[in-house]
Amino acid sequence: MTPRISEVWVYLAASPLLGLTLTLLAYQGATWVHKRCRGHPLANPVLLAVATLVALLSLTDTSYRTYFDGAQFVHFLLGPATVALAIPLYAQFGRLKRLALPLLVALLVGSLSAALSAVAIGSLFGASRVTLLSLAPKSVTTPIAMGVAERIGGLPSLTAVLVIITGIVGAIGARYVYRALHIEDDAVRGFAMGIAAHGIGTARAFQENEQTGAFAALAMGLNGLMTALLLPLVTPWLLSW
Repeated sequence: MTPRISEVWVYLAASPLLGLTLTLLAYQGATWVHKRCRGHPLANPVLLAVATLVALLSLTDTSYRTYFDGAQFVHFLLGPATVALAIPLYAQFGRLKRLALPLLVALLVGSLSAALSAVAIGSLFGASRVTLLSLAPKSVTTPIAMGVAERIGGLPSLTAVLVIITGIVGAIGARYVYRALHIEDDAVRGFAMGIAAHGIGTARAFQENEQTGAFAALAMGLNGLMTALLLPLVTPWLLSW
């Protein structure tokens, strides 16, 4: 940067609102691009916003801590936003009761297969024990995944990165998987998305319709609970392969 621009940036960086402003502008711009691309999965707003912020912070040599000091308000809103997902789910309560047993089986199978497949693939490529433990909870929403990783001996910071990557890949690839498997039911599509791709997948599911989003939100919450309960119990068995 030129000296004058550099001085302006140093001044702006001292403001606690800088991180929040950059985050909102990056996501708003990414949403605009997503709409211009007619909702194409590869133009995922989260992916575009993250890439924009990483590039900007790298170019300006701004530390993540400085950025997060301002952006943490968005992090705080994750809690209320997650609770608010119960509202569209309540509207689907009748169908939820009819599908209770199939959804419970899908939850158990999906939760375990997400962890087992991650550890199996990591082992195949010679990943270290710590990496494997960080990989195991990668399909759970970030706060829960980081807590589980820390409890079982993984690296929470690595897990956070893996969770974001998992969510983005799931949100981008889900449409093609549904098409290949001829899955048309909105509840099934949403529940699968919530288990496999947590919050980012759930946001993508709500872009489809309210029913898909509601079942994705349910799966995301239940998968977090299931993983937090089961993963510490099965971890010794996972590492004994």
